[in-house]
Amino acid sequence: MGSDVNDTILTGKKLTWIHCDHSGLTLSARPEVFERGIAVTGAAGRSAPTLAEHAIFFMLSLTYDVYGLHDLQKKHQWGGLPGYSDRRGLFGKTVGIVGLGHAGAELARRCKAFGMRVLAYKRSEKEDENVDVLYCAERGDTIDPILRESDFVVLMIGLNDETYHMIGAQQLRQMKSSAYLINMCRGSVVDENALIDALKQGVISGAGLDTLEKEPPTPDLPIWDAPNVMITPHNTPTVPDRWERSFQIVEENARRYREEKSLLNQITIRDLYTKRK
Repeated sequence: MGSDVNDTILTGKKLTWIHCDHSGLTLSARPEVFERGIAVTGAAGRSAPTLAEHAIFFMLSLTYDVYGLHDLQKKHQWGGLPGYSDRRGLFGKTVGIVGLGHAGAELARRCKAFGMRVLAYKRSEKEDENVDVLYCAERGDTIDPILRESDFVVLMIGLNDETYHMIGAQQLRQMKSSAYLINMCRGSVVDENALIDALKQGVISGAGLDTLEKEPPTPDLPIWDAPNVMITPHNTPTVPDRWERSFQIVEENARRYREEKSLLNQITIRDLYTKRK
């Protein structure tokens, strides 16, 4: 939200609903929004299929060592990566999805197609046919079992005061040394310094990061040179009907607003985020 919007939130007497045409609403989840009782909705779900594909891209690239293979090709060398014959593909491995919203559910569906075991964590207890074991906050579950059992821990959860730095040194130490961390949500869900230390010390095997704590990152940030990390610039290829999906969400919410029904993708007090730097 820009300064003009901020002024409107504080002074607009008739303002009752704001729609933001993007999925992450962290910057909108402010105390004054909830104090004023303003409904804020977003476009979550419109790009869920390609976000899931992006996570799969990280999983395959890290598993098959795309950088190592590319280096061999540049040297015109046929094979020779140490230990490559001992690697296993995705089939039979366990993926833990932290955040089973639109993109998380799409990822679960794709992982099952790869023959993977799927664990997931979400707020509510609603089951998903593509999830083998579901952990949820409403019944007091934690992400600890996912950290211990997963070969890939994929973060698809929203950033709020509860999830800020939810992955730190303690959580990384719970993961398998052979496991990979993949962050497809917001950089501040991960303590970046703790992740760098874990990568340097071999606590985990590697990481795929589509988002960082500081965006855009400066050239001198240590995460650039951390071992076994892939970084993409928070820019996933889009779905072919992206704008149609956006308009459908707005149209449906306009109908619900007129009928005084609950809105799609509306933030709640649980999404409050006050830890901006």
